[in-house]
Amino acid sequence: MIKGMHGLFYTPRAEELRVFIRDKLRLPYADVGEGWLIFDFPEADLGCHPSDKTYHSISFFCDDIRKTVSDLKSRGVEFTTDISEESWGLLTHFRMPGNMEVELYQPKYQKALSGTTTRARTKKRGRQ
Repeated sequence: MIKGMHGLFYTPRAEELRVFIRDKLRLPYADVGEGWLIFDFPEADLGCHPSDKTYHSISFFCDDIRKTVSDLKSRGVEFTTDISEESWGLLTHFRMPGNMEVELYQPKYQKALSGTTTRARTKKRGRQ
């Protein structure tokens, strides 16, 4: 049975990116040797969106976006957009080494508990 999801960032600045994620985002990690850090997430989800082209995206989510943005800014994280209100939640973007910009959002929908299904509480399903 599938029990998780593994995401990857590909960049010429992988070591710098690992340090950023470890020190700025403070994600827990396993050191698998020779500087390779595998970061752990207590939660993950996967959405499938319609598009004219095929690609993938990684976003981070949190429970309190204003507090999270404040904490990350105090650690030197550069945000590239203000927080905006979307039908599915609150959204902003920040920059990581390698000129990568990623989303940070606070969902309005309730996440399903492991092994269960729920229906989103928002009427417009832009993020599922």
